Amino acid sequence: MELTFETDTDGPRRIAIDNLVVAGWTARDRAALEHHIAELAEHGVPAPSQVPLYYRVSVDLLTGDDAIQVLGPDSSGEVEPVLVDDGTTLWLGLGSDHTDRKLEAHGVAISKQACAKPLAGALWRFDDLRDRLDTLELSAWIRDDDAEGWTLYQEGTLGAIRPLGELIEASPLGQGARMAPGTVMMCGTLGAQGGVRPARQFRMELRDPARERAMTHSYTADWLPVIA
Repeated sequence: MELTFETDTDGPRRIAIDNLVVAGWTARDRAALEHHIAELAEHGVPAPSQVPLYYRVSVDLLTGDDAIQVLGPDSSGEVEPVLVDDGTTLWLGLGSDHTDRKLEAHGVAISKQACAKPLAGALWRFDDLRDRLDTLELSAWIRDDDAEGWTLYQEGTLGAIRPLGELIEASPLGQGARMAPGTVMMCGTLGAQGGVRPARQFRMELRDPARERAMTHSYTADWLPVIA
């Protein structure tokens, strides 16, 4: 598939995407990660075989649209830094690893494959950010249809996630400091304030304080009926 992004150095760029990898269990704090694994186990979610873990999912799940369709009311978004390697340049972007939480109890890989993965329409050149990646700020907000305002859902810096260079090197499509051309990798998320929960509307932001800029994206999840 192909998607068009607005880059910070080269203007609009249409990129052919052949591979999508979702990196999970990428928290840098090992104690916090073990606590999170134990919490999920109480809800029937199996522990990962190793950390981090890389899930290969269909590239057809990627979308820049402002609405997705999901089965039932049991899915939720996750704000994540996203790496895009077009074969010439490595880019940093923003996405949501929207995941079916009910399916997680049956298999995390299955739950990842069940939902679209919304992406922001902007990309920043990765090499220009290497020295300050940990200072970049991730935020997400949620809202239901009848809510008057947005509720802060996730907030933190990339310093809470394993160094992105390490995730590249360990990934199944890693080639040293780069990935195979045409690869998109979602790099993990932050803890949800108030716990993981569904909401129809999701808004996310990646902010670069040093340059006083941000990329954003929001989308609505349309809940389809579950028919038995």
